[in-house]
Order: sequence, then structure tokens, then C-alpha cells
Amino acid sequence: MLRKTIITLLVVCQSTQGLIYGGIALFLPLIRADLGLSFTQAGTLAAATNLVYALMQVPSGYLADRFTPRRLFLIGLLGTNLLAAVFTVLTSYEALLVNQALSGFFRALVFAPGMLLMTQQFRSDRRATAMGLYVVGGFSSNILLSSLGPLLVRPLGWQLLFVLFAAAGLLAVALYWRVAAGDQRPAPGGVRISDLPALLRHPIIWFTAVIQFARLAVAQGFTFWLPTYLVVDRGQSLTTAGLVAAAGAAVTAPANFLGGYLSDRIGRPLLVIGGSLMALTAGLALLTYVPGLIGVLLVVAMVSVFVQVYFGPLFAVPLEVLGAERAGLISGFGNFCANLGSFTFVYALGAVKDATGSFRIGFLSLAVLCVIALGATWLARGQVPRRNLTR
Repeated sequence: MLRKTIITLLVVCQSTQGLIYGGIALFLPLIRADLGLSFTQAGTLAAATNLVYALMQVPSGYLADRFTPRRLFLIGLLGTNLLAAVFTVLTSYEALLVNQALSGFFRALVFAPGMLLMTQQFRSDRRATAMGLYVVGGFSSNILLSSLGPLLVRPLGWQLLFVLFAAAGLLAVALYWRVAAGDQRPAPGGVRISDLPALLRHPIIWFTAVIQFARLAVAQGFTFWLPTYLVVDRGQSLTTAGLVAAAGAAVTAPANFLGGYLSDRIGRPLLVIGGSLMALTAGLALLTYVPGLIGVLLVVAMVSVFVQVYFGPLFAVPLEVLGAERAGLISGFGNFCANLGSFTFVYALGAVKDATGSFRIGFLSLAVLCVIALGATWLARGQVPRRNLTR
């Protein structure tokens, strides 16, 4: 019973970050109007938090391997939720930029430690399932946010909603701190930052790094700009954009878990990764060309199914090859590369919109990136032990 409660609270704590980051994306048209931000400045806010988050991934993973991950997890959640509340009272672009940069720092203390805490609750042969389950909360919270957010923002305003998000997050942190107090497992220790160069000499690290770069570039670029794309380029209302985003999140959440489960069951993680990238290439290439809202809904559903379905398998592959003793360091480097992709393309899509007046080139560039990642997946086949391909 305690194990199930801890798993649930880990998912809920992770979901509070989804509310905060997803809230900025959903309410971006209102935030831009209230604060007078350009598309490029709005993209820079997301880029700032993603850049700091990316740069902190390796240090966070190292600290999670070296010390108790639970403490880092709690510190990260506390800082993230407090900064979300502060965000509501800031009025200058510079102050917002600093706030989001600090938010990226504390969010980084959540990811790798949280994944270690989640995988501790599962057997080693269920690693991809555990990693997929860890991020389900973020997408589940986006369903609630995108469905109810546009309705609540009118009477309450986006500032009050962010305060409520932060309060809910702090409550979840307090519950996890109390319930999991007796589940403090020691960190493996013996891990040194000097281990990283040796890890980087292995080809599987670089093949998966390319795929990670594409993964989050697509996931964040698509989800962050989708509501704005629907409102500005497609002429839809914020309520409609929110419902479309909610529908996307509704199919992403279970697909994320099922992708990890499928990978563990068939023992072919690269097949799950490659199939997902092929579907994403097609969906992103079609997004700006399909006519009508129904066509857009079908393409959004297609992209949403596959955008995170390979999350668990992708993080599990290098651990299968190199071992789990340095899981935090390996996962931290992989997520560092992923967030470089997010930083680059979330900013680029806003800048391209300012320069061309359309999101088309931006979404097509994400499709090209998926093709490059597909090539890296094919090259990685020779690095994965045969037992993982045929089990």
C-alpha cells in the first residue's frame, strides 16, 4: 500500500510542473497582451527556462547518483512552485526572464532525482514502464488545464490561476514529504563527475543524444506553440485551442505509459522509438496543410499519440547497454541534450513566426529533425545487445 501511495504522489508532484509550464503555453496570448511581449520575447521566456534546465541536467543527475535523490526532489519542487506564484506579480520582461531562468534551475532538481525515485519502486525489467509512468502526471494535468483553464481564466484571470497551481503543488510536496519519510533509500555513492568522459566515449550515448534532442524539440515546440498557432494562424478561439490541446494531452498520457510497457514486454525499444519517429514525421509535415478544424484535430491526435510514447524506451536503452549504476548521470546527460533541442526550437518557432508570419516553416523543420533522429535510431541497432532486440 505504501508503495502505491508513493508512486501516486510522485506522479502528482510531477504533474504540478505540467500545470505551470502548460499554463504559460495555454495562456500565452493573454500574457503577451497584458505584458506587451512580442512572439520572440514570449519564445525567449520558454527558451530561458529550458536553457538553464538543460545546463543543470548533468549536475542534477550526478547529485542524484551521489546523494539522496529525495532531498533534491523536494528542494526542486519547492522552488518551482514558489517561483510560479512570484511570476504572477512581475510586470517587466527582464524580471520575467530571470524568474523563468530560476524556474529552470529548480525544475532540473526534480527530473533525474524523480526518475530514480520512481524506478526504485519497480523491478529492473520494468524500467521503461517506470520511466513512462513518471511523466504521465504532466500530461494528465494538461488535460485538466486545457479543458477547464479557458473557462476559469475569464472570471479568475491567469494570475490567480497560477497562484492556485503553486498552492496545489506545495500541498503535493508536503504530502510526499510526510508519506515517503520512511522510504529514504541510500544513494549508490561512488559516482564521480569524472566518470562522464568515459561514458561519452560509448556510441550509444551519442546516438540516443541525437534522438533526445529531437524528442523534446518536437514535444515542447509542438505543445508550447500549438494553442497560439490555433488562435493566430487558424483563427480559433482560446477555448477551442484549449479543448484541442486537452484532447492531445488526453491521448498522450496513456500512450506515454503504454510505450514503456510495450517496450518492456516485447524487448525491442528501438522498434518503439523508430515507429514513433516515423509517425511524428508524417504528422508534423501535414499539420499546416490540412484544411479545416477536423483535419487539424486528426493530425494533432496523431502527433499527440506518438510525441512521448518512446520516452521510457529511450531513457532505458543506454541503461541497458551501460548498466544502471550511473543512471542519474546517464539520464541527466540524455535530458541535457533533450533540453538543448527544446531551447533551440521553442525559441526558433517564435522567431520564425515573427520573420515569416507563419508557423509552417517551424513545424516542417521539426519533421526534418525527426528524420535525422530516425537515422540515429537505425545506427543504434548495432550497439544494443541482441537479447534486448529479440527477448
